[in-house]
Formats: sequence, structure tokens, C-alpha cells
Amino acid sequence: MSGHSKWATIKRKKGAADAARGKLFAKLIRFIEVAAREGGGDPVSNPTLATAIQKARDASMPMDNIERAIKRATGDLAGVTYEEASYEGYAPGGVALYVTVLTDNRNRAAADVRNAFTKNGGSLGEPGSVAWKFEKTGVINVPATGLDEDAVLEAALDAGADDVRADGDTFEISTQPSEWMKVRKALEDQGLPIESAEVTMIPQQTTPVPEARAAQVLRLVEALEDLDDVQDVYADFDIPEEVLAKLA
Repeated sequence: MSGHSKWATIKRKKGAADAARGKLFAKLIRFIEVAAREGGGDPVSNPTLATAIQKARDASMPMDNIERAIKRATGDLAGVTYEEASYEGYAPGGVALYVTVLTDNRNRAAADVRNAFTKNGGSLGEPGSVAWKFEKTGVINVPATGLDEDAVLEAALDAGADDVRADGDTFEISTQPSEWMKVRKALEDQGLPIESAEVTMIPQQTTPVPEARAAQVLRLVEALEDLDDVQDVYADFDIPEEVLAKLA
């Protein structure tokens, strides 16, 4: 998993750059609007909305933007209605890809996703073809510098986490999807710094990718991530860290 975790770190840094030009904010606003429309505008009683708001705040989105998105979703302001969709397929070398979408035009989204796969050497699969390879998991990353692994492990498990794994200069804490915000808050209350926290899709097994094919795989992943309608792209590749660092 080390190569896959390294890519997650690179994506977080890319996310910071996306935020500067508004791309990440646009995706997060869609997430907030869909969550509020489906479960109501109160994050206390709507855990999906609470998750969406937390992700937006982690990306330094102003509260005014968040509140307007909720009002659009609940009908207090005019707005666009987004619907959810997912697509499954393969990158070169048999790497499984699971793509989630929030769109106001399903036909456009499907065409854009299909085009990205085709142009970058991938292939779309049938619904259910790769989803079973991934498990929804809460992931909290804590910087390891100056922290004792045993102390982090004890704090995380006491808070309700499932596992703690050292990955280079980071401790990766895994939780049940419903528990990640509670665990995050407990860790913050104990003074532990949070580098990132999200509910994501973790591959249960990974597909090794040789250096000669790595750039092609990442090109497809990035082409999908750059689509406005795409929220997230999950992949089961394992690319050596030194190769990822070179390509990044």
C-alpha cells in the first residue's frame, strides 16, 4: 500500500493548488449541496453533510460559501440540482478504477468519463466490475514528527479507531466510515495535529505497476480527476514511491 498512500499525499498537495484556482471548491460545493438536499441542512442530524462541511473547511473554504450551498440545496436560494453516479473501469495494466460523479447532466458526465478512458488507454467496465475491490473507510493522517507511535496508537484506539499504521513521516489511522469524525475530534481534543481526514475507498488488494507503465496509469487518473463532474477517482495501483516522486 505504500505506493498508493504516497499518491494520496501527492493528491492532497494537488488539492491545495486546485483550491487556489477554485476547482476543488466547486467539487466540494457540489458535495455539500447533494448531501444537504438528500439529508437536510442540519449537519447535526445529517452526518454526510457534516462530512462535506468538514472537507470544505479543511480546504479553507469560507463559511459564506458553505452556507450558500446549503441554502441552495434546501430551496432557500435558487440553484442547480446535482445527481450522483459512479463509473467503473480499468487503466492500462489492469488497474481498477472507481469514479464517483456529481452532475447536473448525466449524459455529459458519462460521455466525458468514457472519453477520458478511451483517450488514455483505459476501458470502461460494467457496474459492479471493480466496486467490490474497494472498502469505504475513514482515514485520518497525523504527522509523525515528534510523536511516539505507541502513544498515537493508544489514543486512536481509545477514540474508536480500527487500526494505526506508520507510513513514512505519517501515521495513518483507519476507522469505520461512521466513526471518523468522532475519532478525529477525540484526537484533536488530545492535541494531536491532523494532516488530513476523509472517508475514502481503500483497495483491499493492490495491482503492482511497473515504472514503464506508471505514467500512463497516472495520466488516466489525472484526466478523470480534472473533469468538472468527477468528485473522486479511486484506484488499486501500487507504484513504487521513488517512481511516484519522479513523476510528480
